[in-house]
Amino acid sequence: MPDNPTPRTRVVREPQRAVYDRDAVNQILDEAFLCHVGFVASGQPFVIPTSYGRDGDVLYIHGSAASRMLRNLDQGVPVCITVTLLDGLVLARSVFNHSMNYRSVIILGTAMLVDDPAEKLAALRALSEHILPNRWDDSRPPNEKELKATSVLRLPINEFSAKVRVGPPVDDEEDYAFPTWAGVIPLEMNSGAPIPDDRCTQELPVYLKNYSRKKPLA
Repeated sequence: MPDNPTPRTRVVREPQRAVYDRDAVNQILDEAFLCHVGFVASGQPFVIPTSYGRDGDVLYIHGSAASRMLRNLDQGVPVCITVTLLDGLVLARSVFNHSMNYRSVIILGTAMLVDDPAEKLAALRALSEHILPNRWDDSRPPNEKELKATSVLRLPINEFSAKVRVGPPVDDEEDYAFPTWAGVIPLEMNSGAPIPDDRCTQELPVYLKNYSRKKPLA
């Protein structure tokens, strides 16, 4: 599908920050941990944070088969999924021009229940590997009871857009002489030293050393 915005995903406010390139969108999705799932149930809007996994042009979300989100979305309810990475606080000379550097993605569509057992297991693997690569093969796989208690939904990444802000503050020309510090405070997610469970007898695996969410640039 062409990487072109639809009327629903075209960025209107600050259009110069819009990104419609699929590779750039995938890079944001692959670095973030959580998405927020927006949907309407019985006339009431809900926005639920949850983990996700990407496999090619498909996004997977999962949860308890008894959860309100999964019970509603598997009925073919329209959904909006958003993902945001905060990269810095932008401090301007005027309060009005303070901002943030960020990378965000929205995906619109209809999430469908994954019925095929092989796809369901592959989707759960994608979810696990998204959070922590190599952990799936190093852990006990889900058993039949756990699989039955878990629902997985598939959302094709077909209707999407991203919005990105980078760089320093932009002040009104007359404010550049105002005597205050201005610039960017970078923010990033860092992992600490792993803390073993009290009953853990295994050595720390290599893939957990120097763990980072930063993805190499393509």
